[in-house]
Amino acid sequence: MPLYTRDSLDRLREKVDLVELLRSHIDLKPAGAAYKSLCPFHEEKSPSFSIQRGSHHYHCFGCGAHGDGIAFLTTFLGLSFTEAVESLAERFQVPLERIEGKEDGGQRKKLLEAHALAAKAYQTMLLQSSAGREPLNYLLNRGVTVAMIERFGIGYAPEHPAFLLKLLGGEGFSREVLEEGGLVTTTQNGKHRDFFIDRITFPLQTPQGGVVGFSARKFKEETFGGKYINSQETPLFKKSNFLFGMSYSRRRIAKEQKAIIVEGQLDALRLMEGGLDLTVASLGTAFGASHVRELLRLGVREVYLAFDGDKAGIEAAKKVGDLFQKEGIEVWIPPLPPGDDPDSFVRQNGIEPFVDLLEKAEDYLTFLYHRAKGEIDLTLPAVKSRFVTTLSEQIKTWNSPLMVHESLKKLAFLAGISENLVGAVPGYLPSFRYRRLEPVGELTIDPDLILEGDLLLWLLRIEKREWTGVAYQLLQESFFRNPLMLRLFREGKKRHEANLPFSLLEVAYHFESEKEEELFSDLMKRKVDFEKCKEFYPLAIKKLLDREWLFEREEIREKLQSGTLSDDEALELARRFDALRRSPPSLPTLL
Repeated sequence: MPLYTRDSLDRLREKVDLVELLRSHIDLKPAGAAYKSLCPFHEEKSPSFSIQRGSHHYHCFGCGAHGDGIAFLTTFLGLSFTEAVESLAERFQVPLERIEGKEDGGQRKKLLEAHALAAKAYQTMLLQSSAGREPLNYLLNRGVTVAMIERFGIGYAPEHPAFLLKLLGGEGFSREVLEEGGLVTTTQNGKHRDFFIDRITFPLQTPQGGVVGFSARKFKEETFGGKYINSQETPLFKKSNFLFGMSYSRRRIAKEQKAIIVEGQLDALRLMEGGLDLTVASLGTAFGASHVRELLRLGVREVYLAFDGDKAGIEAAKKVGDLFQKEGIEVWIPPLPPGDDPDSFVRQNGIEPFVDLLEKAEDYLTFLYHRAKGEIDLTLPAVKSRFVTTLSEQIKTWNSPLMVHESLKKLAFLAGISENLVGAVPGYLPSFRYRRLEPVGELTIDPDLILEGDLLLWLLRIEKREWTGVAYQLLQESFFRNPLMLRLFREGKKRHEANLPFSLLEVAYHFESEKEEELFSDLMKRKVDFEKCKEFYPLAIKKLLDREWLFEREEIREKLQSGTLSDDEALELARRFDALRRSPPSLPTLL
């Protein structure tokens, strides 16, 4: 993730029109010297969400939600911090300059422009050219309407191997730019040609609607290559964590905290067109842990795996379901008939019968047990023992102790055996040892960062100066061990004393490395419950005070046990230790 210059961030901050930004997501109406709306962060009947004219911040007088454009995009759309910054830059046409070189922001803009023109050209070829008649008929015969083609930007990459190369070259795009963006490729004999040839194209879009790549489907058996091919990884596009349909479904997924996952692009488009715009699909690759993390970022709590009703779809549901259950996400599998996929089922039966399938979906463990009953003879003791043992061991690899315990009880119920036989006994916990810095896959758990980040999130979001002043009065700079959190606390305190606001966009000024920006982006994914601010914000302060109190006690204890102190020094430290023990930190009181 790039680091941007202060000048470009300043220009962005000045150009952001909060009212214009929010109007594309909520119904803002003028009300005197302000704009008001029903709050998008909690249910209400009378509008309490407000933006004062000329202000860079919104505030809800109902739930206490408060923030700027960055806060809105990260909370409402579930964007990461970096995605939110880049979204604002794209929306308000402000080139972001990297610290490493001012050309990089412009290069990204060129790549986005090239992809936008390519998407437009592909759709024109599909709908308005003689070459597009065959692929258009193919789509129409599959129930894809012209309205769907226009809504989702479906197009056709023609057979001509230099279609884009010549078209975009005439618009001023160099071959090097087109090749960097994955639109053009170089063959083994050194010739240059379009990457997509004679295929139906589906644009891959960012949450802001910018095209960053394509997924292309063949419609003739003789076309070279697999059924689908996707754009190569480029500065714009990373396939490993990209979910098709997210640009259309992100808002509803974040709001309802659930998602439907399908296998193919046409499956996703069919369900979204039918009103189920909380549907996503992976890009022809195995659904992996990185895709799970993308949905976890949006606060997803349950998923429906609407995979094909064949053997391969069932096996995929088993594997993908385990990934979600491991993270404490409830998994449901709707009973699609054998030989059907969501696209074919909805075309034949309509969207309402598919919704009925979702309502009849089995939970993950019931699905596994019922599939096993159809594949193996569970009336045989040895067979049943092996199956139950294998499944109980799988459950014990999941991360949530409560999820493990309750799932083991569910397994015992399904199998008709004692809970003790599968390990669902009181007090069971998965094997887990806590360390100060614990690697978990690609992630790292740093308890200091978690404690300090919790507090900083509140300080950056709370509007009441008398509340933020409590933290700045009680906490010292020496309490912060993470360098970024220390710099943000220091800057926040300075702005508080000068009676100046501290916006989330200004946080970007304080990144000294890409790692720090990544850490803060991860921190911003965490939800902030403004309705419980008065309860949780003081707790965040107290946790830091408690940590320092315990740390100071332990430091004194180690000195007393070192054997290097004189009698007078030991007595003085013992008195300090005793005084500390008698006066633990109390919970701060907010005005």
